[in-house]
Amino acid sequence: MEAEHDSRAAAAPPRPRVVLDGETLTVPDVVRVAREAAPCELSPDAIGRMESSRALVEEVVASDRVTYGVNTGFGDLSSVVIEHDQIRQLQRNLILSHSVGVGAPLEEEIVRAMMALRANSLAKGYSGVRVSTVRALLEMLNAGLLPVVPSRGSVGASGDLAPLAHVALALIGEGEVTVGGERRWAREALAGAGIEPVTLEAKEGLALINGTQAMTAVAALALHDADVLIRTSEAAAAMSTEALRGTDAHFNPRIQEARPHPDQAESAAHLRALLSGSEILLSHRDSTHKVQDAYSLRCVPQVMGAIRSAVSYCAGIVSVEMNSATDNPLCFADDGRVISGGNFHGQPVALALDVLALAMTQLGNFSERRVYRLTDAKESGLPPFLAPHPGVNSGMMVVQYLAAALASENKSLSWPASADTIPTSAGQEDFVSMGMGGALKLRRIVRNARLIVACELLCAAQGLEYLRPLRPSPKVEALRSLVRETSPPLDGDRPLHREIETLADRIERGELVM
Repeated sequence: MEAEHDSRAAAAPPRPRVVLDGETLTVPDVVRVAREAAPCELSPDAIGRMESSRALVEEVVASDRVTYGVNTGFGDLSSVVIEHDQIRQLQRNLILSHSVGVGAPLEEEIVRAMMALRANSLAKGYSGVRVSTVRALLEMLNAGLLPVVPSRGSVGASGDLAPLAHVALALIGEGEVTVGGERRWAREALAGAGIEPVTLEAKEGLALINGTQAMTAVAALALHDADVLIRTSEAAAAMSTEALRGTDAHFNPRIQEARPHPDQAESAAHLRALLSGSEILLSHRDSTHKVQDAYSLRCVPQVMGAIRSAVSYCAGIVSVEMNSATDNPLCFADDGRVISGGNFHGQPVALALDVLALAMTQLGNFSERRVYRLTDAKESGLPPFLAPHPGVNSGMMVVQYLAAALASENKSLSWPASADTIPTSAGQEDFVSMGMGGALKLRRIVRNARLIVACELLCAAQGLEYLRPLRPSPKVEALRSLVRETSPPLDGDRPLHREIETLADRIERGELVM
């Protein structure tokens, strides 16, 4: 039996590796690392650049040239010069003192993404970190030793100092990690994996924690989820259009050409493809029973197109940030200079996170309006609340309540975190981004929006049942069948909460994209 097991393991295809070169990391790469545990490695070019910048740091140390972050204190203590024999202690103390995060730990997928993003930033070769230090970080990631990172504590000023400090804390053998979902002391877990705790040398502690990788990790995953949710939401809107006996005339290319926003045109083209071949639409195409559809049907390309454009803006910002050097100071080996600057500041990502949060809030608001129309008999022409035998059955009355509650929660959460600032480090850091606060809110907003779309799918699928024997378009029928795998037609009242949650999980996995 053991030999048979070994044979199966040997036959399993290796997972494709993500190569980190500091230049070409993509959102799909981050998703593979975060959610599929794809292993990471450094590119040869990155190793060469890192070795050059490290040589510059060692030259600075050997010459006792006073340089911020190498042989000085940090933040408002930058004027304190550190003796040569205290440089290692300085770096270790930095990690210990900055590990003050509190609250529920970040999800493992975020921690995986953080580790890969931090390694990729260091791989650009401007940070002066030893190759062996970054390799140790990747060994932890590839072995599934994930630091326990409390979610609260970052103001996004010198980046995500506290969250990244907890990652570095595990790397030096302190703090905790999770292994297979179980919490263990980092030193014990590292020993079990044959990984030596890192003894930090000059500048390495600062380079490990100075950056935006916590907020950027959340942003990258949210961008992937937003793309999936947009395409699923447009499919749900097509199903609602069928169930509400709307028209596809609003999606005519001529209308989009007259207002040539590219994303509006793309959304309209998607809707036309989704609705092509519908018996339901054909059955009332020449009817005058509706002169115009409500905005939540008529304006899908305009609203979803704007949401697509907002997500595209955010994707551009995050793509640059994922492949940036975000610590301080930066080491330029080509001219031997170590220059202090502000690339750690989270403002670009913080603003993008807030834009993405607003876009996903609007997506949820838009979907909830269609849920409302589907459940209001005066608007839909369908049975009240889509209930079989209304009165004795309440049907999907409170499904709409749920969608309304989630939409309103998102409205509260969508207030921009980046509108706030508060001075830190004795006023040295007098304007901060609050990017991590925006990231944490965005996670909730995306989840809520996904649940609202699940409610719409449930209601639209039920609405179609009352239009039989007319058939929707092939794509909408395929979507209805997928929904029915989770939620059979309503033939009487039953608890629907698990079906809604399951549909939301399937949306997240991309199973309902049409």
